[in-house]
Amino acid sequence: MTSPAGSSGLRRLLDRVPAVLRHGPAFWRRSVQARVVVSTVLLSAAVVGVVGWFLIQQTRDGLLENRVDAVVQEAESETETARAALAAIPVLDADESAQQQALVELIQARGATRGFGVVLSPPISEGVRLADGGAKFTEGLELASVPETMEARFDSVRPTAWTFTDIRTSREVTGLPEGPGIVVGSQVRLPADDNAYTLYYLYPLAEQQETLALVSRAMLVAAVPLLLLIAGLTWLVTRQVVTPIRMARRVAERLAAGQLQERLRVRGEDDLARLATSFNQMASNLQKQIRQLEELSRLQRRFVSDVSHELRTPITTVRMASDVIHDAKPFLDPVTGRAAELLQKELDRFETLLADLLEISRFDAGAAVLEAEDVDLVDVARRVVDMTSVLAAQRDTRVVLHDPGTPCVAEADVRRVERVVRNLVTNAIDHAESRDVEIFVGSDRRSAAIAVRDHGVGLGPGESAMVFNRFWRADPARARTSGGTGLGLSISLEDTHLHGGWLQAWGRPGEGAQFRLTLPRTLGTQLRHSPLPLVPDDARETA
Repeated sequence: MTSPAGSSGLRRLLDRVPAVLRHGPAFWRRSVQARVVVSTVLLSAAVVGVVGWFLIQQTRDGLLENRVDAVVQEAESETETARAALAAIPVLDADESAQQQALVELIQARGATRGFGVVLSPPISEGVRLADGGAKFTEGLELASVPETMEARFDSVRPTAWTFTDIRTSREVTGLPEGPGIVVGSQVRLPADDNAYTLYYLYPLAEQQETLALVSRAMLVAAVPLLLLIAGLTWLVTRQVVTPIRMARRVAERLAAGQLQERLRVRGEDDLARLATSFNQMASNLQKQIRQLEELSRLQRRFVSDVSHELRTPITTVRMASDVIHDAKPFLDPVTGRAAELLQKELDRFETLLADLLEISRFDAGAAVLEAEDVDLVDVARRVVDMTSVLAAQRDTRVVLHDPGTPCVAEADVRRVERVVRNLVTNAIDHAESRDVEIFVGSDRRSAAIAVRDHGVGLGPGESAMVFNRFWRADPARARTSGGTGLGLSISLEDTHLHGGWLQAWGRPGEGAQFRLTLPRTLGTQLRHSPLPLVPDDARETA
């Protein structure tokens, strides 16, 4: 269990959360405008990102392609210049080491001004790697800047080739920064020893990196205002569409709340204005129809109430005369005696119908009241079983009560609850087709329930809701042996609603039906579930 201190701490923490974050999910679900704006911005961001990535790739490829063409041409030019310089040196005036040094110094001097480094490998015929020593190179440049794959390519005499590399320096070299670069390999032959040597030219890509970074920043700076502009335009466009819809929603809510005079304001002649005009016409027609129905309903309720009350006096007189004739039955001939008996029976049925009509008129007028007390539903079920035993015997049916063994107490009007259960059991006997009628009683901490199950004709699709309509019958051709009026289930539903309970029906053709009455243990408590299932266990097993 959570302690009070923990709960108060959690509440304080939630209070510190900004309102936007707390109500964000609800706002997202309810606002069409927010979803459209966010979706458009996200889609636009994705499109801008893809286009920007494509443009950056094209720019990078173009910069690298131009740089590669330039450095290869420059490396070949430098090699040709070096070859010309070597050819001009007399063979007898220079030895091998002097020629190597002169070659490197010449290219280094040009590289210092043009921003590239140079490495002169040992003779190819010796098969020595750069890492083994003997190479001449720009001071401060690390030999690891030349990839081994590039060295392996020039193990023999090869034409000029290039590849990308990572330039490394042991100290700062003028015009040769560390980082990505291009290495170009070209070969020369020294006159002093007639051996082939490989010249590696290393060109940095710093300028291209800066250009690409500048382009990327420019695109990013341009993308943010573009997305903000798209968001603003989308918000403005959706606002023009959503605002009339919101107004229509508010007016529809007021109409649903009973403010039938509410109407939409019509502006312009566009589609939204025509929609508003149609909406107002629909609202006017609905208002007219509702008022007509209210007036008809009022007249109907008044007619039923007046007729029910006016019939009480003549029916009392007729009842008195019928009782006199019925008491004289032993002195009458058989035909007249039978007529007196039928008169008494139909008067009983007429009085029952009159009482039901009066009860319905009280519900319609809102005059029905509860006389609540603690009621044990098990006792109510026992009394109803005793009341209906004669009718069950006439229909060759048994009414079986499944006693839970514990009281199932609820705060209710015992007269009304007993009437509901009696109507349910009588209705079940009528449709049981000589099979058993079962009564189940159950309760939990918040509710108590009674379920009446029969195994007769059952209910068809959709009839479980219609069965509570006034004067409705599933099969009008069936004989009603219990003398019902067609108002029993309607009155039962009104009695249940008066308690704040549920009265529900389930049925399946040929498998019978089950009616469930669920009441709150305490009046005013809202029901959330019932202790008894609506669908019987035997029906769920065969489903």
